[in-house]
Amino acid sequence: MPLVNSLLNRINSSRLRSIDYFRRHPQEVQEQTLFNLLSRAKNTEYGQLNGFSRFKSIADFQQGLPVMEYEDFKPHIDRMRSGEENLLWPGKISWFAKSSGTTQNKSKFIPVSREGLNGCHFRGSRDVIAIYFDLYPKNGLFRGKGLTLGGSHQVDTLSGSSRYGDLSAILLQNQPWWTDFIRTPSQRVALIPDWEQKLEKITGETLAQNVTSITGVPSWNLVMIKHILNHTGKSNLLEVWPNLELFIHGGVSFTPYRDQYFKLIPSPQMHYMEAYNASEGFFAIQDNPETDDMLLMLDYGVFYEFIPAEQLGQPNPPAYPIGEVEVGKNYAMLITTSSGLWRYLIGDTVTFTSKSPYKIKITGRTRHFINAFGEEIIIDNAEKAIKKACDATGAQVAEYTAAPVYMETDKKGSHEWLIEFNVDPASLDEFSRLLDAALCEVNSDYEAKRYKNITLDFPLVRSLAKGTFFEWMKRNNKLGGQNKVPRLSNNRDYANQLLAIHRELSSAS
Repeated sequence: MPLVNSLLNRINSSRLRSIDYFRRHPQEVQEQTLFNLLSRAKNTEYGQLNGFSRFKSIADFQQGLPVMEYEDFKPHIDRMRSGEENLLWPGKISWFAKSSGTTQNKSKFIPVSREGLNGCHFRGSRDVIAIYFDLYPKNGLFRGKGLTLGGSHQVDTLSGSSRYGDLSAILLQNQPWWTDFIRTPSQRVALIPDWEQKLEKITGETLAQNVTSITGVPSWNLVMIKHILNHTGKSNLLEVWPNLELFIHGGVSFTPYRDQYFKLIPSPQMHYMEAYNASEGFFAIQDNPETDDMLLMLDYGVFYEFIPAEQLGQPNPPAYPIGEVEVGKNYAMLITTSSGLWRYLIGDTVTFTSKSPYKIKITGRTRHFINAFGEEIIIDNAEKAIKKACDATGAQVAEYTAAPVYMETDKKGSHEWLIEFNVDPASLDEFSRLLDAALCEVNSDYEAKRYKNITLDFPLVRSLAKGTFFEWMKRNNKLGGQNKVPRLSNNRDYANQLLAIHRELSSAS
């Protein structure tokens, strides 16, 4: 194993030098990325329609193209799914990553080109390993196999040559053959669409294997881990896989799950790395285990712009390339990619923690927030407040969501927090008080609305029956893959559905 690690460290050294280069020359690398993309796509239908050849600067590009959302690209994407070529990107795109939809569309189908697969998604996966080996050169990662928990895929009904599925399934389907020797479960099991059947098969295939790493969304991996422990009767995961050393996670914040993982994998040698990998691209990697931010990867064929979050929705909001962003400010992220997304509003909000190098933290979603009363609560606020309340009361949160309680004639508005606890707080009233106080600390708008209960009343926190969120996901066909529980909503649709399930489960018990 020392020989294997030595060889891999040598192979990785060239890539690590490239990463160091864009750390030191970020703006040059990003400008080159943009003009490479424009040059490649200038003869596509979209490139000719918008005059890509006339853009001579980043400012020209920004003035010449509008900010786009999925609905704007949907007519092109529908044609691409039907087999048409050279529309948003040169050639034919055969794969489309299916993700949660928009107000107008139940699902989004994000194009994934060959260049996007190899130059962005797969490069990101390789870089996670390269950075890990640089951090821990004596690791034992390749003594065993990596367990990846992903989704499924199916043939698109619009065209026999066009396929769609979860991003994880697309990556699995397109990986080189030799990766079968270092990953588990088998492709047959990994692509099972039924989540509960997949859990059973994964358990059966992996128990006897030497699993050294796991990869995926924290919430779904936690379900898998608990299933395996229930099946085996073991008290923690190291009794099943004693050489487990790495969890590569993304998709949702790790904060609500951290304590549960520490309990279920009780080892100081266990490492955790966050990766920002979405259907639209691979964007950032945690390169320092001592901090919870991520290095923005600038040479993946993605050009980045950032709109101040408070200016979203305004006509022609300013969009800044990385050289003009500010540390600590909340931005909505725009991407231009080698899969044909041009100035695309991805829907995530981020804040920069550093500009040398450029590092980010995901703060939430542009549409997942509560702003019913001018309080502008984002997911980052919620995560921090829940952590403070948990730390002080000994609670452990499995899942949560929050929604507004609307004002009535004789009643002020408030927030309702629906929480499924793994470990109940010593006092739910105290948990509620601490949650409210922490939200006031991290969000001045919330604090102003809560001042003397003038606009917002004290939050209502409900402890839901065990299994409520799982049942909601099941009924909404969202089990497994990259599906997420909506953390915040500006309406009561999710909350009312969850409360109905909670009442069913409570009465059944």
